[in-house]
Amino acid sequence: MAIDTLLVVVGVYDDVADAKADYERVGDLHTEAGLIDAYDAAVIERTDKGKTRIVKKHETPTRVGGVLGGGMGLATGLVVALFPFAAVGGGLLAGTAAGGAILGAVAGHAAAGMSRHDLKELGEHLDEGSAGLVVVAVSDMGAKVERAMERARKLEQKQLEADVSEIEADVAGLERAAAGP
Repeated sequence: MAIDTLLVVVGVYDDVADAKADYERVGDLHTEAGLIDAYDAAVIERTDKGKTRIVKKHETPTRVGGVLGGGMGLATGLVVALFPFAAVGGGLLAGTAAGGAILGAVAGHAAAGMSRHDLKELGEHLDEGSAGLVVVAVSDMGAKVERAMERARKLEQKQLEADVSEIEADVAGLERAAAGP
């Protein structure tokens, strides 16, 4: 079992435009480092009614995101673990039963890779702003990712341990089951 230790950096913002600007900076940072396929990120917005929606996301195509289909990776899974009824844009994240099962599996792996205490803290931090940025990156990019998130009012960093091959196997099994005999 190959466990990857990844870094989760969560930024709290008063404005979704600031979160999107830092999202772009994080993407540029990874592009310049030649690591565009080494991170997942999601910008979330809290509505007036207390709902959470993902307004922008990047999922690693060569890691979990590419296998999952529909662009669901660890950042999206972590958002769903923290906010189970999150939406993407105007719609729900999981439009089909198979999509819901896949998303549930990724969210489960993301949540299992962190302590309950860390998950609770991240959720509480994100509740403090009207927007947030969730970045899952390789651990040696942590300080650079934090510097790129310069507009954040507050930053929190946690470790996430994930067995990417196990996630891929679970998702492949769910996709096979959805495809039928």
